[in-house]
Order: sequence, then structure tokens, then C-alpha cells
Amino acid sequence: MSGAERIDAVVIGAGVVGLAVARALALAGRDVIVLERAGEIGSETSSRNSEVIHAGIYYPTGSVKARTCVDGKLALYRYCAEHGVAHARCGKLIVATDEAQIPTLADLKEKAAANGVTDLVWKTPEEVADLEPAVRCVAALWSPSSGIVDSHGLMLAYLGDAETAGSMVAFHAPLESGAVTPEGLRLEVGGPAPMTLLAKTVINAAGLYAIETAQRIAGLPRETLPTAHFAKGSYYTLAGRSPFSRLIYPVPEAAGLGVHVTVDLGGAARFGPDVEWVSRPDDYDVDPERALAFYEAVRRYWPDLPDGALQPGYAGIRPKLQAPGEPARDFVIQGAEAHGVPGLVNLFGIESPGLTASLALADLTLDTLERGRAQAA
Repeated sequence: MSGAERIDAVVIGAGVVGLAVARALALAGRDVIVLERAGEIGSETSSRNSEVIHAGIYYPTGSVKARTCVDGKLALYRYCAEHGVAHARCGKLIVATDEAQIPTLADLKEKAAANGVTDLVWKTPEEVADLEPAVRCVAALWSPSSGIVDSHGLMLAYLGDAETAGSMVAFHAPLESGAVTPEGLRLEVGGPAPMTLLAKTVINAAGLYAIETAQRIAGLPRETLPTAHFAKGSYYTLAGRSPFSRLIYPVPEAAGLGVHVTVDLGGAARFGPDVEWVSRPDDYDVDPERALAFYEAVRRYWPDLPDGALQPGYAGIRPKLQAPGEPARDFVIQGAEAHGVPGLVNLFGIESPGLTASLALADLTLDTLERGRAQAA
């Protein structure tokens, strides 16, 4: 096809999952280019989160989230240790602050075991106080395999592996349009250095913009695409020294895991995220007024939180596949079996635990690609 540069594989999006996929493709011997609309890696969902390594407790048994979280956690700890990525297996307490929440904790323990997370331990209020003296609760679950990771360091490691294996990243390179052709997927790339690519394989890992990106590809059946929804989550940092050395989570709520405490690798504490449904994924301002609800939520398990101690930190936006009030939806790894386009895999609704699951999601993406190729053969 005239005017187009032929390329083996294109990954759209240089977030943590896109980079993990690019790494996996490159290590499998594929020639890979990563298209990133921004000027740096992981500037949106991948860097605006809690940086938690999740154990795999919350997700429906058998779901993609459950399977990739549990497998990804194990792979991620190994990867970080082998590649010198800063991380800590600090553990997490999930706390019930009234007796009515204890059955929910019991359900979580049962669900976790069904997901292969068999190391959760019940803690009494006295045992919790020994671990975290500032926390008030009536019961808790202790998750020793939860942790934290330097998300930017992780992405740099993935990028380094991918580049060493021959891939490259094009920044300021948004996908303007695409088309399914008999020779492959034709991609019109904008930005300061526009180009036309003809790719055998395209992985749409555009995160917040994955559904919008798919809608730009002519020949991809629109009825196979879900509707995008966006949940903004604000974080507040704690002024002064943190009284916590572990992750503290309340009993989960409908659209998220509640206003929880995370500690970073330097020991500083932050609180969040809350849930604010928004129409577009581009407003990262933190409203100081939202702190009022944070004080109320945090004081349920840390009653001694001082007035004025919470400072606006940062915000992130999660790509959701469910509308407000609807049940949570699973990750969607959509290949040719679903949409009929050989060589194209769409990754939709990749929010938490996407960071934890990134290596497992990369493997699943390659498996989905191969199944589509086998079907087309």
C-alpha cells in the first residue's frame, strides 16, 4: 500500500500495561513501535493511582481481574526483585469499624481463598493495635502479600526491556484514524511528525482513551465496543509524620475500595481515592472542599486525625465500563474472536488492579492475539 510504512506490531499507549505488552511482544521477537499521545510514559492512570500491589482479594472468582491480579502479583514481585525496581511487601489491613461489617470481611476472606489468596488472617482489635496503634476497628483481615511499588520505576524497567529487545516509543504521536484493510491495519498518526503505518498487529492499550481509539478504526464493528465511563479519584496527603507503616483499607464500597491509607516508599501517607463520576477524563484538579468527606471517612478508622492535616495531593481517573450505580465490570481483552478483525486486540476498562496485573495482562494479550490468528488461519 503506497504511502504507508509497513510495521510488524504497534502498541497504542505507553502506560504500564502498554509497555508490558510492548515488552512481551519484543521479547517474543516482534518488531514493535509504541504510539503515545503524550510526551512521556504513563502520565495518566498509570501514574495517578495508589501504587499498590494488590493481593487479589476483591474480584469475582474466575474473572480476568482475579486471575491476572493473582498471577500478576507473583510475577511482579519476582520482576521487581530481579530488575531492582523499588517495592515493599508491607502488607494491608482491611478494617471493619462496626459489627455490621464483619460479615463482609468474612465474605472477602472466602472470596480471596477462592481466588487463590489463602494467606489472609483474622486480626482482633488488640492485634491490630499492636501493628498499627492509631487504627480503631472491631475486626480486621491482614493481607501479608499486599505491597507497594514505584510505578514510574516499573514502567522505566518495562521500557528498558522493550527497547533492549528492539522496540521504540514515538511520543506526541496520537492515532488520528485507522482502517481495516486486506493487508493489515492502516493507522494515520498525527502530531509534529505525522506518519502512516500499515501494521500486522495492533494492540489498543490506550487506557482512558481505548474506546475512543477503537471508534477511530474504520471497519471495526461499532456494536462490539462498550460505552466509556470515567471515575475520578482524588488523593490527599498527610501533613506531618505518618502514624502508619502499612496499608489500611476500610470495607470496600460500590465503585471503589473506599478512602484508604497508602504509604509510599519514603514512608509518607496519602488518603484516597474517593469516587466522582465525570464526563471527560481530563480534569485532574483536586477540590479542597472534598476533604470534608475525607475527614469523615478516615476518622471511622483513625479517630485522632487532626483538623487541617489533609492537604490536596493529586487526582487520577479510572476507565470504567459500568455506569454509575451499575455493578463493576471485568477487564475486557477483546480479540478477533469478538470483533472479527485479525491482528487487533483491544484492552478496555483497564483500571485497578491493572498495575499489579500488568505482566499477566501482557501474557493474556499475546494469548488472545494468537487465538485470533489461529482462528483466521
